[in-house]
Amino acid sequence: MLMKASKVLIFLLPSLVSIALSNTVRAEPTTTLTVVVNGIKHQKGQICLKVYASEKGFPLSETSGVKSGCVKITGSSVKKEFVGLKPGKYAVAVVDDQNGDYKLNQDFLGIPQEGFGVSNNPTISVITGTPKFNKASFPLQKNTIINIDMKYGLDP
Repeated sequence: MLMKASKVLIFLLPSLVSIALSNTVRAEPTTTLTVVVNGIKHQKGQICLKVYASEKGFPLSETSGVKSGCVKITGSSVKKEFVGLKPGKYAVAVVDDQNGDYKLNQDFLGIPQEGFGVSNNPTISVITGTPKFNKASFPLQKNTIINIDMKYGLDP
């Protein structure tokens, strides 16, 4: 009986090792994105952040982002880390969520009624309109820190 078990083990062991190694080889590296949001004007509510990996839905979609989260406001800046992103091109949109609805409230003309910001801090005005993904995107390799300035109105 012991002889049969050792023969089975001899055949199974290489298979188990190759399966374990194939999973290790296929594992893709992941990164950490740290987003620092500066220029918060008050001490109530939360800052909600959404990370996008493509132009699909950027920057206003509630369902298109690859990672999201909110941070309670405790000062004029907050920091949020996103772990487990694959290296690539990303953009981040942030909202100073005053009323807890997890979205950017706008008036009937589409002008934001809450603070907002996007990565790379592009100009956002009536003329430029909503920023495009390619203007706000940045390469994410290994560990990256970005700073986003809050805006409480459109740029002139």
